[in-house]
Amino acid sequence: MRISVAVDERVGVAEELVAELGKRGHEAVLHGALSEDERDDWAWASAAAARDVAEGRAEQGIVCCWTGTGASIAANKVAGIRAALCADAATAAGARKWNDANVLALSLRSTSSAELTEILDAWFTTAPSSDADDQANITHLADLER
Repeated sequence: MRISVAVDERVGVAEELVAELGKRGHEAVLHGALSEDERDDWAWASAAAARDVAEGRAEQGIVCCWTGTGASIAANKVAGIRAALCADAATAAGARKWNDANVLALSLRSTSSAELTEILDAWFTTAPSSDADDQANITHLADLER
């Protein structure tokens, strides 16, 4: 799977995230501090990754900043993006299942190596719900963007 990744600093789990995606067989499209040609500020980097997802250049995205909050806000400004800030595996699974989240936001400050692995396991193994109510919520989000 092609995953667009944005970080604003090469700290915390930033480099480990890219390596872990590679170990799992994913192709990482790099933005922000991971790219020598781009602005590394969280708003610019996260928006670039989100645009990759929204425009079909990547199937999913992962955006990171010190807390993960700014990265998730920036990604969610791009139409078609449902970015979820996840600090644990249960939240990541819920974001995929009930929200059909297509961008994972992580904190570079507080995500440990063990949590990163658990969050990615949950993110990549949980499918979106086919429940009519859950699907209606996702459709309503798209309607709100119009």
